[in-house]
Amino acid sequence: MTIGSAAMYVIPVVLPAVQAQFGVARADASMPYTAMMVGFGLGGIWMGRLADRHGVMRPLLVGAAGLASGFVAAGSAGSIEAFSLWHGVLLGFFGASASFAPLLADTSMWFVRRRGIAVAVCASGNYVAGTIWPPIVQHFVETQGWRATYLGMGAFCAITLPLLALALRQRAPATPLAPPLSRPGLPTPSQRPFGLSLNQAQVLLCIAGTACCVAMAMPQVHIVAYCSDLGFGPARGAEMLSLMLGLGIVSRLVSGAICDRIGGLRTLLLGSFLQGLALLLFLPFDGLASLYVISGLFGLFQGGIVPSYAIIVREHFPPAEAAARVGTVMMFTLFGMALGGWMSGKVFDLTGSYHAAFVNGIAWNLLNLSIAGFLLWRTLGGPRIGTPRAA
Repeated sequence: MTIGSAAMYVIPVVLPAVQAQFGVARADASMPYTAMMVGFGLGGIWMGRLADRHGVMRPLLVGAAGLASGFVAAGSAGSIEAFSLWHGVLLGFFGASASFAPLLADTSMWFVRRRGIAVAVCASGNYVAGTIWPPIVQHFVETQGWRATYLGMGAFCAITLPLLALALRQRAPATPLAPPLSRPGLPTPSQRPFGLSLNQAQVLLCIAGTACCVAMAMPQVHIVAYCSDLGFGPARGAEMLSLMLGLGIVSRLVSGAICDRIGGLRTLLLGSFLQGLALLLFLPFDGLASLYVISGLFGLFQGGIVPSYAIIVREHFPPAEAAARVGTVMMFTLFGMALGGWMSGKVFDLTGSYHAAFVNGIAWNLLNLSIAGFLLWRTLGGPRIGTPRAA
């Protein structure tokens, strides 16, 4: 997951250089990220179904080919349109998607008693990627240029990912390895999660995933450009992104342990509330030291949100559909990242600052918080659709 997620964190670092080379507006320079995240999400559904049928090795081999060819093609692109296309099709749909939802779903099938922390450890690979790749990429962009950096990334993926995929040949067991943890209020998979139909519950989780990640994308995609606009330089922004995602690893591990105690839905609610709080702090503070602190807090607060969706699906939905349903929800979280990355750039172009973009992120975060609260209310005894009401 650390290697497969590299494409997500290369684009924010190269965004200023790509914008300057192609001579486009900030919103247009954000389109490659948007295209990649849309492709990432759509590919996750297909990769999830492939993993349900054949295990994770095959999706990972496809992902290795997609990432290797995608980095090479994007590094050779002659226009922002071609650059965006290769990010969406090769790096997103056929590349990074293979190393996210399939791995989360597969990990959840191997564990019962410590499913939350197990999924969190796996998901942390995504934030390890966010920690190590930005400073590495920034170094090579400054010394070799962004095109050579992309070609090097392609070669690295072509060598390492197939070897790692072969190590994951064994499929997850068809039945749980241990009995469920005895915990009051532990949800059980059913055909009516939250008292809703499978499709109704899926739609609500997809909307919630979109909303939380529109908010999440604002700092993650634009912190480098934001620091450049404030006069601190892209290198400081890359350090903040690395700090944000490095502390996100801690957040994911802690959230996984919390999830084993209180469940995925309550963990989502907690993470959403804290993410909104961190976004609020970006409004009054824009000094260098304060941005480092807030970036760290943002990483600590939001790291456990996305993995909690995988736990919610495993806790409430039939396990035979795990990878496909996790892939669908992950698609919408990635769509949220894509929409949030583009939307924040568009708001910047319209207003000339990122203040309104942060406000926009806070509004989307409130939508996520509302849905999580509604689903929790239903699990605690709210009215069930299709259930007769008392006279």
